[in-house]
Amino acid sequence: MVYNFKVFKKCSPNGKVTIYMGKRDFVDHVSGVEPIDGIVVLDDEYIRDHRKVFGQIVCSFRYGREEDEVMGLNFQKELYLASEQVYPQPEKSNKEQTKLQERLLKKLGPNAFPFTFNISPNAPSSITLQQGENDQGEPCGVSYFVKIFAGESETDRTHRRSTVSLGIRKIQYAPTKPGQQPCTVVRKDFMLSPGELELEVTLDKQLYLHDERIGVNLCIRNNSNKVVKKIKAMIQQGVDVVLFQNGSYRNTVASLETSEGCPIQPGSSLQKVMYLTPLLSSNKQKRGIALDGQIKRHDQCLASTTLLAQPDQRDAFGIIVSYAVKVKLFLGALGGEVSAELPFVLMHPKPGSKAKVLYHADSQADVETFRQDTIDQQQSVDFD
Repeated sequence: MVYNFKVFKKCSPNGKVTIYMGKRDFVDHVSGVEPIDGIVVLDDEYIRDHRKVFGQIVCSFRYGREEDEVMGLNFQKELYLASEQVYPQPEKSNKEQTKLQERLLKKLGPNAFPFTFNISPNAPSSITLQQGENDQGEPCGVSYFVKIFAGESETDRTHRRSTVSLGIRKIQYAPTKPGQQPCTVVRKDFMLSPGELELEVTLDKQLYLHDERIGVNLCIRNNSNKVVKKIKAMIQQGVDVVLFQNGSYRNTVASLETSEGCPIQPGSSLQKVMYLTPLLSSNKQKRGIALDGQIKRHDQCLASTTLLAQPDQRDAFGIIVSYAVKVKLFLGALGGEVSAELPFVLMHPKPGSKAKVLYHADSQADVETFRQDTIDQQQSVDFD
């Protein structure tokens, strides 16, 4: 029986350094991040000359448009989260190899060397801010890549011909333990009014998955002398660019306005359910919408809620994403409006517990090959 699994491969422009990785998405479990591991294959010339080869995990944070970088301004920071020498390997290296690394080392021969990096769980998640129609250059956001290069030291200036970089993502999945059911009640009194206008908003659950329809349950009790003429429900995405003091803003990613059941006269009440589905397809033209970090050959979608172990410990170079349902009652030109807000969590489900992949002698790897700035065709390698 043949077992199939996928391997990502990319070569440096001079063909002397090649990187192999089993995956490009690494899960942040809030308490810790999965180790980032792979294999580096070096050319015979580098082995003979004992060329030093280093590996790094780089977090790139772009906080301004590339087209605005004039007069020496630079709106991008690169953070080196992990760094180590891959070849010659340190004598005291006692890191355990994964099953995939063992199979690749056996197949790729003596010029193959493993690497494993660990990054802090406080590192920001991979997020991209959607560009406008006329924007050019790299989008703002947080991205990660594995960088392997030949040089004299870790701080040596790298040469593009002997450097290979492969983009990866730091992602989070939905927690398995559900939270409390969200519910809020807002009451507003008016001058010369004997009673209050009460708005109760409830969601079916706290955690929703992408592309899932969200039911907003409304209960309106009008004990005032005002008339409710219209109801509007919205899903708002909150984006907080931590680096800036005033870097917080909101985007409406789904909305529904209705007059059904209105007007709600004094002394009457209304119970209603409004359904909303936040989708990227409905927000393609909006600049600043937060998306999941993008890598080639991956479909984009709205960014997931950012989960933090401690809300006060935010990385200065991170982007925090949150979601909330907002409901407004319009009371006419003179009556004003009443609004209520309810936060919730929007995330991807954790992949199902698939059978553990065993790398047997007859295993076959689908190798997706990347060239510098381009993508090549797929190929496969038999492990025999």
